[in-house]
Amino acid sequence: MRFPRLLLCLGVWALCGSAKPTERKERVVREAPLSTREHDDAQSFDYDHDAFLGADEAKSFDQLTPEESKERLGKIVGKIDEDGDGFVTVEELKAWIKFAQKRWIYEDVERQWKGHDLNEDGLVSWEEYKNATYGYILDDPDPDDGFNYKQMMVRDERRFKMADKDGDLAATKEEFTAFLHPEEYDYMKDIVVQETMEDIDKNGDGFIDLEEYIGDMYSQDGDADEPEWVKTEREQFVEFRDKNRDGKMDKEETKDWILPSDYDHAEAEARHLVYESDQDKDGKLTREEIVDKSDLFVGSQATDFGEALVRHDEF
Repeated sequence: MRFPRLLLCLGVWALCGSAKPTERKERVVREAPLSTREHDDAQSFDYDHDAFLGADEAKSFDQLTPEESKERLGKIVGKIDEDGDGFVTVEELKAWIKFAQKRWIYEDVERQWKGHDLNEDGLVSWEEYKNATYGYILDDPDPDDGFNYKQMMVRDERRFKMADKDGDLAATKEEFTAFLHPEEYDYMKDIVVQETMEDIDKNGDGFIDLEEYIGDMYSQDGDADEPEWVKTEREQFVEFRDKNRDGKMDKEETKDWILPSDYDHAEAEARHLVYESDQDKDGKLTREEIVDKSDLFVGSQATDFGEALVRHDEF
């Protein structure tokens, strides 16, 4: 398929447009939880396994023998130790956890990379992306679906240039990732805010007023009474979103709304893992310290069977 990202975007917009009037559209970008399991090490280390590996990878470790599990864990340690000094710091562990949790993003980029690096030179140029994504669609001045593809292309080009740090109009894989998933990169957050404001700011004054804010989430569609959540959102706008009480949200207020500074779960988990495994209490982990506490980091057939016995005994 030549247009995966374009079709994805159109699919999302169509979904939002066809949603029921009382359904709420979510604009706020939040970190997903590290695991759906309860974090209670007294019962099991399942939460830690999901956090360290990602839920799908954690399940695959449960099928390994203890020996195989420790061997694979040892290889992972080499990847976590980015500077190769033989130690894993809290920062390196935090970066690994974030990578494990975002693995689906990198898999998405890999899929799209193959369809956009047309000359296979290890870069995706703007021209390659434009041709692969829009192609002959731009030759039709009056598309049947009513979308303004030229306007979408201009917006994509602006985002591409923002992601392209060195300004050569050729994206490395990391820059291409920032282009496709800008909410994951600090230097791209301004473009996330800008695009959001452009979507919601219907009168084009550069601000989001109360009615635009509500209108983005809810279409009254002839209903006399607003749902309770809409009334709550009106109160939220007045009391918390519009910090300077001028009746509208500017860029900084919009950024505080859609990109809140949440509790860093990855850092908290990294500190927890270091604290529990750091035998000599020097604030960092060796490969041996991690493998010695392998049950905390990864599962195996033994831990999976042991937890099954515990559940059986409790039952």
